[in-house]
Amino acid sequence: MSTPSNSTTPAAPRFELGQLCQTPGAQTVLQRYRVNPFLLIGRHLQGDWGDVCEEDARANEEALREGARVLSADTLPPPVSVDEILAPAKVWVITEADRSVTTILLPEEY
Repeated sequence: MSTPSNSTTPAAPRFELGQLCQTPGAQTVLQRYRVNPFLLIGRHLQGDWGDVCEEDARANEEALREGARVLSADTLPPPVSVDEILAPAKVWVITEADRSVTTILLPEEY
């Protein structure tokens, strides 16, 4: 997961989120990895697409102009735990083209 900026002034929202949702799988991972979903949503809203390739980042920028779906991807580092060893986990944040819904989900739930 990219490190958030140290700026004291948050960037302006770049688009509307609509209703916020998360899948049960994403909720479990976020809880287990101790990640606040609003941090992911905030970065997504400001145009920080996370761990997407250059082509997908360009597609997101075009989607903002054309009104298409926007996707962010974040790889979450595992929390330090003596009880279990976890691998990094990937989560997606998708805002629908009509900006009615933004969903946090696991790639396998798409």
